Amino acid sequence: MKFKLTLEATKSAKAIHYQDKIMLMGSCFTENIGAKLHRHLFEVKENPHGILFNPISVIGALQNYIDHKQYGTNDLFELNDLFNSWHHHTRFSDITSNTALEKINSSISDAHAYLKVADKLIITLGSAWLYSLTEAAPSGAGLVVANNHKAPAQWFEKILMDPIELSSKLQKIVSAVQSFNNNIHIIFTISPVRHLREGLIENNRSKSVLIYAVHDVISKLKGVDYFPAYEYVIDDLRDYRFYAEDLVHPNYAATNYVWDKLVSTYFSEETQLIMGEVAELQLAKQHKPFNKASKAHQAFLQKSLVKTQVLQSKYPYLPMTNFITFFSEELINKA
Repeated sequence: MKFKLTLEATKSAKAIHYQDKIMLMGSCFTENIGAKLHRHLFEVKENPHGILFNPISVIGALQNYIDHKQYGTNDLFELNDLFNSWHHHTRFSDITSNTALEKINSSISDAHAYLKVADKLIITLGSAWLYSLTEAAPSGAGLVVANNHKAPAQWFEKILMDPIELSSKLQKIVSAVQSFNNNIHIIFTISPVRHLREGLIENNRSKSVLIYAVHDVISKLKGVDYFPAYEYVIDDLRDYRFYAEDLVHPNYAATNYVWDKLVSTYFSEETQLIMGEVAELQLAKQHKPFNKASKAHQAFLQKSLVKTQVLQSKYPYLPMTNFITFFSEELINKA
């Protein structure tokens, strides 16, 4: 007797390889997956504008990278003793406009160069609710914001995107990205994070808009597909025990479950074997011995160093320098 539905992973014809350059954009769930890619030593550029929840901000950021837009002082506003950008996360804000602009423009320049040669672009959309500036805001009435920067509530108006309009805008930016980089493979996901600030019903309305629009794009364009992170958590796991105490964010177990499905979908057997060896070395690097000078620990370090060197020799594209340096420096007898 079955007590739950299981969504099986379907192997993609567009595999992810260690040699690939991967760009990740979107909601905070993006950063959970990005952290796991980083830990397994994939080459990743993550959220060059910072965390972005709504699709209009994601679209705007991608257009910035394609155009290599450079921001000026007129693109910033001052609030709470900081210079901020309505298009960027607060990590780009600063007490001086010059420093804020330096961080913003440097990140865009890096993203412009990276997107041009990227192999994969993974976009995670979080919410179809838009917050745009009102006449009460000091500038830019009607502008959709990526972050409220703790501004007064009366500065914003909330609007739910129309799914057909969103599909049209996503199709245009996908085509623009593909024209900019004709080798790129784009993967859309929808974040399983609940936006309870909007309310449960409003959250579901928002997710339905995203689901419709993304699948409409995929049905009309090539080089684009969908990874069902949302469905793995909402329909497959389907239990509040897979959420953190806030009942909003998927917990460690849920994130690992989605990660395993991502691996099964996009990574070849050879890639997964390399990932396993990298994971073992990460654990070895984190190991805290009772006695660093003990023969057992020194033998462990020597064995780990040899494994690292063999892995580096076999797969020279892996960034193993830090591991080799770490294990070498921890050895007491380096002869």
